[in-house]
Amino acid sequence: MEDDPQDAFIVRELLEDGDLSVRLEWARSLDEARHLLARQRVQCVLLDLGLPDARGLSALAAMREASGDAAVVVLTGLAEEQAGLAAVTAGAQDYLVKGRVEGEWLGRTLRYAMQRKQAEQAAVALHAERLRAEENARLERGLLPTPLLQQMPIQVATRYRASRVSGTLGGDFFDVVEDDDKVVHAMIGDVCGHGPDEAALGVCLRIAWRTLVLSGVTGTALLRQLERVLRAERGGDEIFVTMSTLALESDQRTVRVWRAGHPGLLVHSGSSVTWAEPGIGPALGLPLESEWEPTELELPAGGGLTLFTDGLFERRLPGDGMRLLGEEGLLAVARRHAHLNGEEFVDALISGTEQATAPDASADDVAVVHLRWKEEQ
Repeated sequence: MEDDPQDAFIVRELLEDGDLSVRLEWARSLDEARHLLARQRVQCVLLDLGLPDARGLSALAAMREASGDAAVVVLTGLAEEQAGLAAVTAGAQDYLVKGRVEGEWLGRTLRYAMQRKQAEQAAVALHAERLRAEENARLERGLLPTPLLQQMPIQVATRYRASRVSGTLGGDFFDVVEDDDKVVHAMIGDVCGHGPDEAALGVCLRIAWRTLVLSGVTGTALLRQLERVLRAERGGDEIFVTMSTLALESDQRTVRVWRAGHPGLLVHSGSSVTWAEPGIGPALGLPLESEWEPTELELPAGGGLTLFTDGLFERRLPGDGMRLLGEEGLLAVARRHAHLNGEEFVDALISGTEQATAPDASADDVAVVHLRWKEEQ
């Protein structure tokens, strides 16, 4: 970028004398350079700070914005070396003084500038990845808590797999607590959508659920209060949440389940697994009259339950982009591994669904909670 034809000619001659193979384009003004950059990608810009339509650091700022990933080397006059130093401080990769440049020196400067730009971009990407990892860690602590259990002899195994769409945790969340009456409460939920906003909303609802349960609010009253929280905290009226919340009574045989638009659950009895579809009401946040009635299930001695979000079974089968694994496919996988307990069962369930389905970059988040009473010795 140079408005003086003689200086532009000298640059071309120096590049031809040097050992750097280049394709050179000449722009006489900032406006001309913008049109050129809109048509093609460049690796490096040689910028004169005295253009007809931009001067000094304002020219540098405009060119950095227009050139994207390109390195920028500033050209200054003999009496303007301080301007070159100021340009490097403002973001240029290097500067050259007109009249003091040789072909070999120019080629080396351009190579170093481009390498320096790549190093800067790598550092920015690494910093962004570090920030994302830290954000994931904070969200994970809120979404995936340690079960709060006291005396009841229950095994809890949980897993979470983030969506491949983004590295950030999504809106799946769960919790398990035991109240003062020795009732074990468990919950799993799924905020529609993906990303940090959905994850933050999931954290809010998970904490609200735990607080309400420990305060003695359960069942339909609990879901009504959570819906109030959701309507107050969500970013738009289109956001809704599916959820299942249940209470395992201290007799270790009775389970009461409330479902708000959430998938069913797996019931374990010895080495067998069945699919249960307790009564269901609307998801939280929908413009519907909300009623959530409890369903009572009976568990055998040492029986258990597995809760999950829909990302576990809404996965595409190989060879047919339209068919999904579905509930029957998930149940078949669960039955193959029904002899396993706790952590081993959950890991086998997730890996089994992944092996039975095609790799899918758009696969949803997956959360799984497995609860099983310890059999008396």
